[in-house]
Amino acid sequence: MDVLSLLIIVAYILIPSLKFSIAVDTILLSQSISDGITLVSQGGKFELGFFSPENSNKRYLGIWYKNIQIQTVVWVANGVNAINDSSGILTLNSTCNLVLRQHDEVVWYTTSEKQAQNPVAQLLDSGNLVVRDKSEENPKAYLWQSFDYPSDTALPGMKLGWNLRIGLNWRMTSWKSPYDPSPGDFYWGSFLYNYPEVYLMKGTEKYVRIGPWNGLYFSGIPDQKPNPIYDFIFISNKDEMYYMYSLKNVSVISRLVVNQTTSMCYRYVWMEDEQIWKVYKSLPKDNCDYYRLCGAYGTCIITGSQICQCLRGFSPKSPEAWNSSDWTQGCVRNKPLNCTEKLKDGFVKVEGVKVPDTTQTLVDETIGLDECRFKCLNNCSCMAYTNSDVAGAGSGCVMWFGDLIDIRQFQDAGQELYIRMDASELGKEEQDGHKKELTIIVATTIAIISVMLFVGCCRIYIARRRITAENSDILELTEGDQNRGGSEDDLDLPFLDLSTIVTATDNFSIKNKIGEGGFGPVYKGKLVTGQEIAVKRLSRSSGQGMTEFKNEVKLIAKLQHRNLVKLLGCCIQGQDRMLVYEYMTNRSLDWLIFDESKSKLLDWPKRFNIICGIARGLLYLHQDSRLRIIHRDLKTSNVLLDDKLNPKISDFGIARIFGGDQTEGNTKRVAGTYGYMAPEYAADGLFSMKSDVFSFGILLLEIISGKRSRGFYLENHTPNLVTHAWSLWKEGRALELIDSNIEYSCVLSEVLRCIHVSLLCVQQYPEDRPVMSSVVLMLGSESELAEPKEPGFYVKKDSDAATSYSGRSEMISTNGITITLLEAR
Repeated sequence: MDVLSLLIIVAYILIPSLKFSIAVDTILLSQSISDGITLVSQGGKFELGFFSPENSNKRYLGIWYKNIQIQTVVWVANGVNAINDSSGILTLNSTCNLVLRQHDEVVWYTTSEKQAQNPVAQLLDSGNLVVRDKSEENPKAYLWQSFDYPSDTALPGMKLGWNLRIGLNWRMTSWKSPYDPSPGDFYWGSFLYNYPEVYLMKGTEKYVRIGPWNGLYFSGIPDQKPNPIYDFIFISNKDEMYYMYSLKNVSVISRLVVNQTTSMCYRYVWMEDEQIWKVYKSLPKDNCDYYRLCGAYGTCIITGSQICQCLRGFSPKSPEAWNSSDWTQGCVRNKPLNCTEKLKDGFVKVEGVKVPDTTQTLVDETIGLDECRFKCLNNCSCMAYTNSDVAGAGSGCVMWFGDLIDIRQFQDAGQELYIRMDASELGKEEQDGHKKELTIIVATTIAIISVMLFVGCCRIYIARRRITAENSDILELTEGDQNRGGSEDDLDLPFLDLSTIVTATDNFSIKNKIGEGGFGPVYKGKLVTGQEIAVKRLSRSSGQGMTEFKNEVKLIAKLQHRNLVKLLGCCIQGQDRMLVYEYMTNRSLDWLIFDESKSKLLDWPKRFNIICGIARGLLYLHQDSRLRIIHRDLKTSNVLLDDKLNPKISDFGIARIFGGDQTEGNTKRVAGTYGYMAPEYAADGLFSMKSDVFSFGILLLEIISGKRSRGFYLENHTPNLVTHAWSLWKEGRALELIDSNIEYSCVLSEVLRCIHVSLLCVQQYPEDRPVMSSVVLMLGSESELAEPKEPGFYVKKDSDAATSYSGRSEMISTNGITITLLEAR
């Protein structure tokens, strides 16, 4: 032991309150610092060590300004778990993690997912404590950093917002009190709405709304303009959404703090001459900053004789409460809107405002204000619109749905907002402009319809000229076979007499009916041997049934796989045609997973086993069986579960055989189920192995979320499960998709991987989707996955979208060009 170290230890024993700063800013592998020893950043700006808040004996690991006499702590490691004495030791271990111990008990530790051969922990001059690889050439390639886990203070260069890649929320959280650095309930919160918002929160309650970033500043802080102290930026993309500031003069010391005691957010600047922290800005700065002070359709004007006023065209909902300064009930329209006459509505421009709460908004960055007005007018739920970016001449479009809440008006700042009004509430100038707009809308609509009709007629003409030999692979039964019951040799399948099936099903008793699909009803039965069976009976009224029957007999009789349902025999007698399967004790996945009580039986291990089994069965159909088969109707009701909940794919009525090197086909008869069909199949009749992969992706999302893809709506703005999952993925909130029934049994890494795989499967273009062999590999390994591209959003907008039925209808596809015949099951 060298002399300096010996002297430090002796001095520390003799004078416990003495603090030593070692002349290094790093901790090497297996090194440690104890209470009384500190690290100092290279430029001498920040110091890391153990401290006790005022009036407290508890010890915490923290970072503070080195050369400011008033100890100002900017970050605390173990705020949740204090140390009761001076026994704290901070160590860097071989897994590249910092570990704080009291005696032998772990008090706090970091969680670095990356590893390095030569890790080092370093305190930077920015106040950021980082763990990095000493041999890494990129100085910002951190394995872990304290800036990712703010306390009550934001320093220059620190991000506040979201890391969407890993779902990390960068947010400041107040201390409980000046003497207790454990997290309080007052914090800076960033919310990932379509038009992202920033709030000061008290617990779950919105306290001050800072507003969305409008390209120049936060909408609620219009005085956040270029200043001599700091610069600020706001970034929002698929990977990150954050606010950050930097200092213009490096000699200036400034920090942003949230304070639980005062319920305020302060920006401080250190005044060296006076040796004090001076408040440069604060929030809330006046009463109009408090959230929802004036209720719905009320606006706050701090200079008004009464600070809350109703917007033009609105009146207090409760005049009595309003006049007594209780504005919480807000205002209501003088003339209610009528959705059936939406094109008669217009918009009133309100200037100099903080735009309303953006919880229910839609954003389109690709269009301007005129197109935004057009889109809003044509949606009777749209209550207001404006530019999403006010820089320059303005660009982008944001539309509000539902009540307009938390508006305030500024004297010499703010932005424009266009609020929907009944025509009777518009001024003469606005009415003239509105009439002109209606003329343009009508003319545009007529032009669009004309083009669509022309294109549609062309497509029908081409379709009628096209000669296809669909279903050429389907087994054809002769007239004699149909009358006498068919040939067992021809079908390579055991035949059962009708009397045998009638006896087994108790004459197709209603009590034995266990389901019904596009083919017809399904009954449970029991043969004299004691074997339980499921009988699928062709509905005599079904126009598709005979084709499906022949197709399924040919296909499934030749398929053998543990994840495909086993066909035991068939019956053809007169007009009766039946298929006899092994009986599945747990019926269909559809029957279990969408039932509130039954779904609790499916914990995550069972669901993951089902996912992997379906994937293996589909891989067999596509690649490993003697015939290459495209199922074309993969869905939860066509996945059966045995007594051990092993999945078996069923219903090959509309499956297609591919021969040789064939990889895709085309059909005029699009048969399948809404919500599971790939976009290219639903719109143009193009099917391939990749259309089955798309359906598998939908199945994955349903199994994970416990929600149906068809008929899934969220606040009327998320039209299906795919859209919802994609939005959550982009916002780094994918875990919100998880069914509450599996929250405590799931392995998060497996669930996230399955969500990732599902989004790869439902990508819009078939060539981007993986093949099933890759899917099986991805599900069973920990290899790195590609980033998914935007999914194919096929949504049928009429009332039949959530219904499965047989029949024909003409449909114009979502691109407004393709016309095809669609048959849903």
